[in-house]
Amino acid sequence: MNQTSELERPEQPAAYAMGHVETPDGFNLRYAVHRQSKASPTGTILLLHGRNEAIEKYAETVGDLVKSGFDVATFDWRGQGGSDRFYTNRDPGYVDDFAQYASDLETIFREVVLPDCRPPYFILAHSTGALVALYTAPAMVNRVRRMVLSAPLLDIPGSPLRRALSRFAARTLRFVGLGNVYVAGGPARKMRKPFEGNRLTSDPARYARNLAAADSEPHLTLGGPTAAWTAAMFEAVDHVKRSEHLAATVIPTLIVMAGADSVVSNAAISAHVHRLRSASLLTIDGARHEIMQEADFYRDQFLAALNSFIPGTDDG
Repeated sequence: MNQTSELERPEQPAAYAMGHVETPDGFNLRYAVHRQSKASPTGTILLLHGRNEAIEKYAETVGDLVKSGFDVATFDWRGQGGSDRFYTNRDPGYVDDFAQYASDLETIFREVVLPDCRPPYFILAHSTGALVALYTAPAMVNRVRRMVLSAPLLDIPGSPLRRALSRFAARTLRFVGLGNVYVAGGPARKMRKPFEGNRLTSDPARYARNLAAADSEPHLTLGGPTAAWTAAMFEAVDHVKRSEHLAATVIPTLIVMAGADSVVSNAAISAHVHRLRSASLLTIDGARHEIMQEADFYRDQFLAALNSFIPGTDDG
């Protein structure tokens, strides 16, 4: 694969279908479905984004998946991208509860994937999207054949004291009615940092491409996480670590860990895989958090692992 030039932006593969669907509680979710030309595809991959990501960011990855023989369905979570936001101020990264993300996923499955996408179905998810995949996995067991999870958000890095203080602060702010207060970062314009020192990718070209996209389409971007979002995230993390939830999570799952990740806790990922009998772990040494936005050396390893694990065999 050739290295992406500094400002090159891959074209989205031609969409088979795109538009909006409404959740039961009234949020409009933007979605897109991409089909490859074979009459009998390998299946459909449902691509779940991380926090502060949108459909456009994954054009390159969608193109790779389509070339590999898959159809791809993807969408923007409520509160980000081109889906409905919670407030007129579009910047805060907000959600009340990860059950709302679970509702988003169920809506997309019911309204888009099942009627319009060709089986079998697989999930590819990154970071926050990977946490949602684990959160909903017991309900997806009769729909999804396999999952590949990139750098799942299963805790924040740092000392036990730092993590405990972060939990306490987020829950306290939400309790006193300040759930919309930023607990990290700030407005979207302040989140656009220079490449040097970024924690997301070692690839300057892809980083520049994504930064240019954010500048050209600021309506799709998001600011930092709020207290409510952070408190909900910690509650979702606790939920997926419960013994009864682990026992019900039986979809064969490949978890890919970025060896140089400083955004999510690799220790928490390793511990979770150890407890989750349906999961196996692959570490890509040297990769930063956004593996699908990484340099070719790391990204190609990820794609090779994905194509080896999916579709798998009919018996799992």
